[in-house]
Amino acid sequence: MSNSAEETQEQSSFVPGGRRRHRRAKQGGPGVRRAVVLAMAVPMASAALAAPSAFAATGDNAKGTTAGATDAVDSDDQQMAANLDSRVVDQRLGSEVSGVVLDADSDETLWDHNGSTALMPASNAKLATSTAALTVMGPNHRFTTEVVYGDGTLTLVGGGDRTLNSDDLAELAQTAVAGLRKAGLSTVKVAVDDSLFAAPSLAEGWNEGYYPDSVAPVRALVVDGRGVQDTSVDAGQTFADLLAKDGVTVDGDVTRRTASHSDVPVARHRSAPLSDIVKLMLKTSDNNIAETLLRMTALEAGHPATFEGGTEVVRQVLSRYYGVSLDNFEIHDGSGLSRSDRIPAATLAQILELLTEHRYAHTLGSILDGLPVAGEAGSTLGPEWGRFDDPNSQCAVGKVQAKTGTLTGAVALSGLTRTDDGEWRVFSFVENNSTAAPNAIKDAMDGLAATVNGCWA
Repeated sequence: MSNSAEETQEQSSFVPGGRRRHRRAKQGGPGVRRAVVLAMAVPMASAALAAPSAFAATGDNAKGTTAGATDAVDSDDQQMAANLDSRVVDQRLGSEVSGVVLDADSDETLWDHNGSTALMPASNAKLATSTAALTVMGPNHRFTTEVVYGDGTLTLVGGGDRTLNSDDLAELAQTAVAGLRKAGLSTVKVAVDDSLFAAPSLAEGWNEGYYPDSVAPVRALVVDGRGVQDTSVDAGQTFADLLAKDGVTVDGDVTRRTASHSDVPVARHRSAPLSDIVKLMLKTSDNNIAETLLRMTALEAGHPATFEGGTEVVRQVLSRYYGVSLDNFEIHDGSGLSRSDRIPAATLAQILELLTEHRYAHTLGSILDGLPVAGEAGSTLGPEWGRFDDPNSQCAVGKVQAKTGTLTGAVALSGLTRTDDGEWRVFSFVENNSTAAPNAIKDAMDGLAATVNGCWA
């Protein structure tokens, strides 16, 4: 985990660091989503989604830009901005820190501190991955793992389900055994087919030391999320053991084989809906799920199942469909493990602001549901991680939802909270290269979130 380690379009919009945004007026939903997928899959159609940048320069990008007297900002928001100005210079955060606070209801930027500066986002990159995956595949999409039979071999075919577990595999094995017995067979070879994805590789900004503790080599087949070098063969061996327990003789070792169209389908397992998988991924900041989703998103959009194919689709979805600014935006993976990733706080805030819009609730609602809640046990904002337990931030327990991000030299916290009047406040804070202890940095970050909430006034 990196948290331990087209309808109508408006041309004027928010610039990272600016004061005002104008949302793009268009309808979401499955029909539009399918059109986006088709356009990205067919180069000629893709041009139809291209449009001049909706992010014209409209505001100041100076340090510590707060809501000015000319903006209709109430006294509470003015006090919040003033508090943030003083608290963002906390020595624990270091000198490379950026932040943005948006009023999602009024389209005002309430506070900006180096908001357009691109910093290493760590696991906050998963917000971009989740948005693209849900938009391209849809929240009800399920991943399929199959067993097929041909040439005396049962082949376990990976379908990109990173949540496949031993119980699921046992059901596949039981169904396969029943089929073999019905056909009068008692001996079989076992193979795995993980050809859905290209061979595992390292993203730019990764190193081999990430394997397998921080992330496993990305393959289309895995069981129980096991962090091993070859998750596909590991799953095949588990499958072979299950067959043997049911009285089937497995001939030889598990091999790799590409299933043939003439193979006979034997068993099939479908995953939980993508919405549930996204929630799990965000709550626990699961790097492996994020990287698998990046590849499946690429495939659904007609791109190669690679880091490059996936990140290109992420860029297209964010900019062409949602109108999110990609100024100074650079990603090389789906999890945020890459030390070459760069995302401005303003862009992260724009992504999160989508969650407050009713028209995107069906598609993106699971991102909001999946954001850890301050003080939520079992999530990356839980007490077991020492989050929101500082005297200044304890008041925000249960009141802030946010995605965490932690790498060596990078800590981020981006999320949402509501005011006492029920209005959404969207925030993003990112720091790089602070020399303070990680827990101290996180305490300072939690304090900033509590400031946005208003409980630390």
